[in-house]
Amino acid sequence: MLTEEAFSEKNADYNDKFGGNIRMFDGFLRVAAATPDIRVADCNFNGASAAALVSEAYEQGVSLLVLPELCLTGYTCSDLFLQESLLDGAGKALLTLTEATRDKNMVVLAGLPLTVNGVLYNVAAVLHDGDILGFVPKSYLPTYSEFYEGRHYHSGANIEADVLFNGRTYPFGTRLLFRCRQMPAFTLGIEICEDLWVAQPPSISHALAGATVIANLSASDETTGKDIYRRSLVSGQSARLVCGYIYADAGEGESSTDLVFGAHNLICENGSILAESERFSNQMIMADMDMSKLISERRRMTTWQPKFDNGYRVIDFDLEMHEVDLRRFIDPHPFVPDDAMDRTRRCEEILTIQAMGLKKRLAHTHCRHAVVGISGGLDSTLALLVTVRAFDMLDMDRSQIMAVTMPCFGTTDR
Repeated sequence: MLTEEAFSEKNADYNDKFGGNIRMFDGFLRVAAATPDIRVADCNFNGASAAALVSEAYEQGVSLLVLPELCLTGYTCSDLFLQESLLDGAGKALLTLTEATRDKNMVVLAGLPLTVNGVLYNVAAVLHDGDILGFVPKSYLPTYSEFYEGRHYHSGANIEADVLFNGRTYPFGTRLLFRCRQMPAFTLGIEICEDLWVAQPPSISHALAGATVIANLSASDETTGKDIYRRSLVSGQSARLVCGYIYADAGEGESSTDLVFGAHNLICENGSILAESERFSNQMIMADMDMSKLISERRRMTTWQPKFDNGYRVIDFDLEMHEVDLRRFIDPHPFVPDDAMDRTRRCEEILTIQAMGLKKRLAHTHCRHAVVGISGGLDSTLALLVTVRAFDMLDMDRSQIMAVTMPCFGTTDR
């Protein structure tokens, strides 16, 4: 992936040539995934740290900021999650963070433990303009290997309710979608960490119900090679669901007693990785998602079958449309990879695909000869190379290929 410096350098020429400003109402949405510095069980510090990232993201024109799972307490609080003082502190930190979003043109997601009817849930709070839009609980709780979530939390799967928090009621449940009135193409669905790793992630239902952006608040620990699987999992899910996928991971500051976290943040769009953080360094990554492109792709795919009777509750919110400088590299040569190994593999693939097609045609027609007109250009040269490879695949004598030169103004002696 491109580093921030490399991104700026590669994108500079594009911005200079075409003008770098884009507008939300042109279909682009600036999103961010960030890992705050935290202290385990220090909710005051964690709330302030998260609020600082909100301010930073706002200055950068971010419309959606995703923070990690249980970032207001720390994921590794263990049995402290059963203590009233920690839960009270998490609630106060949430109020601090909620106030930090006031008069800021953005949506912020943050993770915390929340007690509902005497039962503890691992939730994502959805914040907007000094208010809470709703709470989404985690559905799948890992209680295997190094994970012990079932010791502290209950699953929120299939729960739909209104919950009381700080004297007000808010939507609570897994079947909540959050839709921007000014850009309906921005419809947000949420899942939490393990939810993505199971056989049927909630994001599938979210997308079929209309979600175009999936946010995942995660605390995924590091083991050897896990980052490779995590990257393929997130990018693959974004491709399968034809959506934008934002993955915000816990990082440094968590307890290392049993787990180490790498702050592996990812932003993907329909299978492409738009931004990826360096692991083991708490940071914020940003990218501009092309929401119009996602909607167009779903419209084009006749196998995309939305579900309308889905039991989802849609919560609308407002975002002021504004201009931002384009933070998205536009490759001037999208079909020619910069990397030499990728380019070689791509060329070999193209040549083999064409040769396989010609091989079938030659075998089917029992043709033993080929006549190829050579003009001197690249197209006819490629046609000759494809013919040679097809003959080789069929163990046919290359001498049966007749190359006829057709000189013109572009033909060289070679």
